[in-house]
Amino acid sequence: MGNWNTTSDFILLGLFNHTGAHLFLFVMVLMMAFTSLVGNALILVLILLDPQLHRPMYFLLSQLSLMDLLLVCTIVPKMAADYLTDRKSISPAGCGLQIFFFLSLGGGECFLLAAMSYDRYVAVCHPLRYSVLMSRQSCLRMILGSWFLGAADGLMQAAATLSFSFCSAREMDHFFCEAPTLVRLACADTSAFEYVMYICCVLMLLVPLSLILTSYGLILAAVLQMRSNEARKKAFATCSSHLSVVGLFFGAAIFTYMRPKSYRSANHDKVVSVYYTVFTPVLNPLIYSLRNSEVKGALRKCMDQCAALSICPKVRSCKK
Repeated sequence: MGNWNTTSDFILLGLFNHTGAHLFLFVMVLMMAFTSLVGNALILVLILLDPQLHRPMYFLLSQLSLMDLLLVCTIVPKMAADYLTDRKSISPAGCGLQIFFFLSLGGGECFLLAAMSYDRYVAVCHPLRYSVLMSRQSCLRMILGSWFLGAADGLMQAAATLSFSFCSAREMDHFFCEAPTLVRLACADTSAFEYVMYICCVLMLLVPLSLILTSYGLILAAVLQMRSNEARKKAFATCSSHLSVVGLFFGAAIFTYMRPKSYRSANHDKVVSVYYTVFTPVLNPLIYSLRNSEVKGALRKCMDQCAALSICPKVRSCKK
């Protein structure tokens, strides 16, 4: 097959067809994406406006919400537009940008989750040293480090992926540009790139996951030594819910990026990709934030203030 130049567009075959069942699934995905956008935007606004939430734990949560919000905006609008208009092409530049933003946000979230688990470890196991170990400067370094490492990975993989020459068969059986899927279209030998990508995945996935499991392991060991059954149950419930989200996010990413090439399937890749591009961003606000009593208190305060502002004009008009 002959090579084609870089002005040719890629074709995304998409996630759904136009049957009734797939239309229902498409609407469900849109509803989940909208819920994710509203939930994460709400968390950002609450943390920004409420001074009581200006603490390291909530600054980390705000960055997680920002990453999830941007991740959904990177993938879902293009997928929805392709399905509704039946125009499934994407330019090489657009494809490169999608790979860059997706890997930057996904990689950054891996390290941010590790920072959040460390924050909880310090809070539970070293509460007296929390203000020192999780100072504003330390928190800022963790946040900037997460964004920088994610962006470095995204830039490297996007540039390396688009440097290949691609064959005339330029259809991707996917709903967005993802590096492993795009590499399959390359005419050149990609074994060296795939090896480097595997090393990057070890650094971006397994290292943060090891830190997360170590942090929560130490937390659970400390919880088991607690004398209060109520405190123990509360800590177990918090850790189990956090670990469920971590397991879902990292499990899906490891399945996609670290699975042997012979075991890869386009349908499996698409379904698994939905988990960490749509489903996980919906769960994060619910589990990490909206179940938190301080966040719920800030939400109630904000709603009360909005209600008071809406009542004031009516009272003034009645006095007139």
